[in-house]
Parts: sequence; C-alpha cells; structure tokens
Amino acid sequence: MNTLHRSKKSRAKPVRKGLHPKNLHNQGYDFPALIKSHPALAPHVKPNAHGELSINFADPLAVKTLNAALLNRHYNIVGWDIPEGALCPPIPGRADYIHYIADLFKLEHEQHRIKLLDIGTGANGIYPLLACQIYGWECVGSDINTQSLENVAKIIANNPTLTDRFTLRIQHDKNHMFEGIIQAGEFFDVSVCNPPFHATLDEALKGSQLKLNNLARSRGEQKATTQSPTLNFGGLGAELWCKGGEQLFLKKLIKESQVYSTQCRWFSSLVSKSDNIKPAKKLMRKLGAVDIREIDMKQGNKMTRVLAWTFK
Repeated sequence: MNTLHRSKKSRAKPVRKGLHPKNLHNQGYDFPALIKSHPALAPHVKPNAHGELSINFADPLAVKTLNAALLNRHYNIVGWDIPEGALCPPIPGRADYIHYIADLFKLEHEQHRIKLLDIGTGANGIYPLLACQIYGWECVGSDINTQSLENVAKIIANNPTLTDRFTLRIQHDKNHMFEGIIQAGEFFDVSVCNPPFHATLDEALKGSQLKLNNLARSRGEQKATTQSPTLNFGGLGAELWCKGGEQLFLKKLIKESQVYSTQCRWFSSLVSKSDNIKPAKKLMRKLGAVDIREIDMKQGNKMTRVLAWTFK
C-alpha cells in the first residue's frame, strides 16, 4: 500500500468540518503543496474574495486540474484525466464514501483483502482508485460506456501498481447492474454506486445551471451564464440521468442485489435525494435485508448519505 502524504506546514482552521476523521482533506486544500506536486494547477490558483487561495469551481478545467493534483499528491496517482464533459468527482466527498465503507468491515474484524465492485465507475474510476490507494483493496469497475472504461484503462496503465488490483468490466445490458458483471463463483465484500441523479437530460441541465448560479452567488457575482452547463460539473449520458431518475435506479439496484445476496456481503449506494431514503429502506426490508445502515456525509454545506445493506 502506498504511503499517503501529509503536509507538515501549518494550515488554516478546518474548512471542511463533517468529513470522516481519516479524510486527508479535513483541513482544506494546501495549494502551494499541490502546485509543487502538480505544476499545471498553478495558473488556476488565485486569491478569492476572502483573500484565500482558491480556484474557480465553475471552471471545469480548473476543477479537473485540482483533482489531478489531489490524486497525485495524496494518493500517488499520476496521469489522471477525463474526457471533456465527463463527470468530475469532488475527491474529498468520494474519499469519505470509501472511509465509511471501510468502517463496516472494522466492525466485522475482516482480515483478508477487501474486494470491491463499483457499479458505474464512469470515466473517472474514482472509487476503485481511492480504495486501492488508501486501503489496498482489490477492485472491479463496471460501466455500460466503453469510452469511459477505455479512459480508466489509460489511468491504470499510467499507474502500473494498480494493474493487478483494479480491473474493468463492460455491462452490456443497461437494465442490469450485477448480472453479467459478477461471475459464477465470485464473491465481493462490498459494492459501491453513485446513481444518476436526474430523470431527464433537461433536468440534469437545469441542475448544473443551478449549481453554477449558487457558485456565482457565493463569489458575490450575478447569475452564471454558460452555453453548456453540463461541462462544468460533467456527466456523459448515464452518469447524470436515467429514465425514472435516482428513485427508479435505486429500486432496480436493490431488487437485483437480492439475487446476488450470496455473492456480495454488503451492497451500498450514494443517495442524493433524502425523499428516496424511506422507500428504499422499505424495499430492502421487504426483500429480506437483515442489516441496513444509513450513513450521513457532510462536505461544507452539502449533505448527502450512503445506504448500505446486507442479506447475510
């Protein structure tokens, strides 16, 4: 397992209260150190309205470059990149998910190397990348988009230590999550998933524009204008929306998880809309889940949650 870097320099007071105690990003971003490890970030770093170093989080290139710097400095991942328009994940929040999943296994005193399945790994492959580097887990990433998987394959190729720990599988049937991915006789300790939030492309576009407007207001600016709001937060097709949105996706995920209950110990998913929690838990109980965990995660002012369930 790689040794993670921690800055010895004094930092400002914590700006990301609420992150998991083990999250390396609890103290905010050490921009000078990030620039030192990834010089391409330098042009994007400027003092904000409060006089603190920051980037323009409405600029997709700046956000992507920050991600590459964070992955390089803290997780020893080089050459991370995503195609234009692909989902660009916030690293601190994604690391939180992995840390909380790790807590599930501490309770069970697991001794073997954890095997993780990422449903819809996207072009960024972020959950397996973090799980491999933080905890040394063995990971499989699946997706229906071959271009997304080709991009993740490039990232793995840039980091040879990942080749025997992070493998990719194509999902040929958009109506299934586990079928065609989990092989006969195979066992996973946990599955993770970041479901599409929206039910339509139009809803996804409006959501991205709202985020841009909120960012603009936080900087004391007028409404943001952009000709292609999806580019600012990313999301190619199935990454951001699907028919029925998050609620129907979760329903399918939970139903199919029961079919594979003997081949995966824990199933889990991010849930962005709180209204979807109650019906999801009800369905889990109906299908025979014996343990259901609702984990709240906070990053700044944003609150999200993970649902984890098991039939064992």
